[in-house]
Amino acid sequence: MPANTTASSASSGAAGAKTGRKKGRRARLIVIVLVLALVAGIGYGTFWSVSTVRASYPQTTGSTKLDGLDGSVDVKRDSYGIPQLYADSDTDLFRAQGFVQAQDRFWEMDVRRHMTAGRLSEMFGSGQVETDSFLRTLGWHKVAQEEYDNVLSEDTKKNLQAYADGVNAYLKGRDGKDISVEYAALGFTNDYKPAEWTPVDSVAWLKAMAWDLRGNMQDEIDRSLMTSRLDAKQIEDLYPEYPYDKHRPIVDQGAVSSVTGKFDPDATPSDTLGSNTAQGATEGLNTQLASLADTLDQIPALLGPNGNGIGSNSWVVSGDYTTTGKPLLANDPHLAPQLPSLWYQMGLHCREITAKCQYDTAGYTFSGMPGVIIGHNQDIAWGFTNLGADVTDLFLEKVSETGYLYDGKVKPFISREETIKVAGGKDRTITVRETNNGPLVSDRSSELEKVGQKAPVTNAAPDRADGYAVALKWTALEPGKSMDAVFELNRAKDFTTFRAAAAHFEVPSQNLIYADTKGHIGYQAPGKIPVRLKGDGMMPSPGWSSAYGWEKEPVPFDELPYEYDPKRGYIVTANQAVIDEKKYPHLLTKDWGYGTRSQRIDDLIQSKIKGGGKISTEDMQKMQMDNTSEIAALLVPELMKINVSDKSVREAQKLLEGWDYTQEPDSAAAAYFNAVWRNILKLAFGNKLPKELRVKGECLNVPRADSSGPVDEQDRLVRECGRRDADSAQPDGGDRWYQVVAELMDDQDSDWWKAPRSGRDEPTENRDQLFARAMEDARWELTAKLGKDITTWSWGRLHQLTLKNQTLGTEGPGLLQRALNRGPWNLGGGEAAVNASGWNAAGGYEVVWVPSMRMVVNVGDWDKSRWINLTGASGHAFSAHYTDQTDKWVNGELLDWSFGTNAVAKSTTDTLTLKP
Repeated sequence: MPANTTASSASSGAAGAKTGRKKGRRARLIVIVLVLALVAGIGYGTFWSVSTVRASYPQTTGSTKLDGLDGSVDVKRDSYGIPQLYADSDTDLFRAQGFVQAQDRFWEMDVRRHMTAGRLSEMFGSGQVETDSFLRTLGWHKVAQEEYDNVLSEDTKKNLQAYADGVNAYLKGRDGKDISVEYAALGFTNDYKPAEWTPVDSVAWLKAMAWDLRGNMQDEIDRSLMTSRLDAKQIEDLYPEYPYDKHRPIVDQGAVSSVTGKFDPDATPSDTLGSNTAQGATEGLNTQLASLADTLDQIPALLGPNGNGIGSNSWVVSGDYTTTGKPLLANDPHLAPQLPSLWYQMGLHCREITAKCQYDTAGYTFSGMPGVIIGHNQDIAWGFTNLGADVTDLFLEKVSETGYLYDGKVKPFISREETIKVAGGKDRTITVRETNNGPLVSDRSSELEKVGQKAPVTNAAPDRADGYAVALKWTALEPGKSMDAVFELNRAKDFTTFRAAAAHFEVPSQNLIYADTKGHIGYQAPGKIPVRLKGDGMMPSPGWSSAYGWEKEPVPFDELPYEYDPKRGYIVTANQAVIDEKKYPHLLTKDWGYGTRSQRIDDLIQSKIKGGGKISTEDMQKMQMDNTSEIAALLVPELMKINVSDKSVREAQKLLEGWDYTQEPDSAAAAYFNAVWRNILKLAFGNKLPKELRVKGECLNVPRADSSGPVDEQDRLVRECGRRDADSAQPDGGDRWYQVVAELMDDQDSDWWKAPRSGRDEPTENRDQLFARAMEDARWELTAKLGKDITTWSWGRLHQLTLKNQTLGTEGPGLLQRALNRGPWNLGGGEAAVNASGWNAAGGYEVVWVPSMRMVVNVGDWDKSRWINLTGASGHAFSAHYTDQTDKWVNGELLDWSFGTNAVAKSTTDTLTLKP
């Protein structure tokens, strides 16, 4: 530790407390195990000592010098290592935030900034060159630099610089092994040394989050790929209309006023509103986007799968219906499980609110970014869910060596060269080419150059020669003010200032819910959402024509939907439709989540209100853990009617008798039902999809493209294997597929229910035959996975969560992975349940996304709020706070959330004073 430390360093955040001593003993045991594992398994001719592992643990008591401070800052940590910072100026507060987050999470921060800049190869070598090339092509860091230089406010830039200064003050004088144990591992093969943090590193992380929540790009690719195997009607079957009659949208009244031109929650939609469902000229294109899909698989792997289920839950209930008499607000964003968690809990407090020191806020932050992303201040609380707006479009481009075709003329590319430095290898140089529709993502591999070769096109299209290139148009590639919005939200005092902040939250486009201490609740749909000249963004568009593309200006913020104190007394957002598209003039997207989670939350609130009850903090917490399966309620009554002759299958079928459709981890019925559901999807849909959408390595015998006439049946078949990662394959089993099956249920003889002979199974000709076969297949699948004795089956044994340390926990040597990773845990919940532990039905039962945190905010009585993180405060793999919240998270428990000065003082176990 630095020489000016005035008290001995605490290696964990709970020194002196009984719980801290217990956790400390456990941490020491883990350290010993790690050292033994490394000595035994890595074989680099050296080993890590206990002192090496512990060298990076943060100082949490006493005092230390932080250059650049104007006054002292207190860092108070509770028994879970969660810090609350107290300062006398904004600059000191954010400088201290940077210092403290670097203490706990710098490895995570460093990996993230290299990812957003397309520089992972500098850390991990040539295996990351393809990923870096794609990210350099997107240009996240370049756009972030433009934002910082030309768009963001001076106050925001001042805060970003202060944060960066705090990070760099922590790094100064420390070797990699003194910052995080992963650097010691990296040192065996790489002489990498961390560079200084910059303000742009912070801004770029918002681009990564925007990518993770970018909307329907995967659906656009999937629909295009489906055209190689399915006709237009079949694709329409698999993307049904949103069920407005069954699942309430977020905003169920209001319109853009014909008088003011702004959205008015009390206005009535005009009969003269035009349709926003224009048909694109690219309908029916077979663009063969498989290579692009393969490349995209590698990018979300760093942040999380971008599937139908990714989203979040949030809801707010007016004080008229709560036991507190004030609003209650809940939020749980759904993201891929990461270790450490994406979120970092923190409080940022000015000792006195003045013009010099403006913040008193707490909640969930991102390591590497100043401010609070989701949480509350002394006046308001807010939460986020993904709006899912369609903010990306793929454009087919006719290109040559000199440029791209546009309205009959060849325009020159906007080009730049990017040099990728590779640890242990030679530098790689790539050329990035852009059209007026964005960067050519198809330039990044030889396979991508073939995109569009087989696309059937109209006479209006140019001669395609070697095929089309593919450009990506995305709102996040334009400089914006989302970083300004973070600080404005942190300072907001009422709904007016909240909406003013939301107006700057351009990407990612999020649903924002609101509550304040005066009893008001509200909602705002923000975001930079494009207005298309033609088409609906469902399929790639022709980039060679000015008839397509986007208007210069996006949907005006004043015309985006919002609510304020709605009469029903509550607001629910869970990725459902924002507003009925038939009543609204702008196309936000046609690929909403289908509203299963949102409607279940709505029903739970309604049942409490209609029964005359009041909703408590405990009720909100219980709702977050609701495991009910909507698809089970639809299918089980029909499954029980099927006459099953096989004794073993009948034994499994009986598990469903009297089942209440809740997916508890110990439920055998939930295990069997979900296996039946998975097999229904596979037989009815999955086996009929093109190989580009099916799971990599799963092979089928399918008809040859040219097979016809009186040929032996086997001669008509060809072996075809899936190509997609399990986490993003289809059918994923999300609530889009719930709606697909619901609309087919009454059509017993639909072609979708027909499945060919397979092994000893006869072909199926109708719905019940396919259901019976799925029940049989599920029985034998679970027998293989869980054993023949059904009394030992449980959903949790199938549905497991393993937390993997990023980078080395996924790509390192096996022993190192086992030392850095944690789990598995047996989970309840499931796809499209409120307790949304997502799994991909095409790939298996493993948990692939989760509620990454949960909070219930008790508005006005802040110290009675509750929160939990997926992992813990620390990113140090052997700290007591690495995963010390996970068991409670699994069980649906929440921690007390101290906010006021007295409450924080009572919960504090460690105090570190940062001095000028």
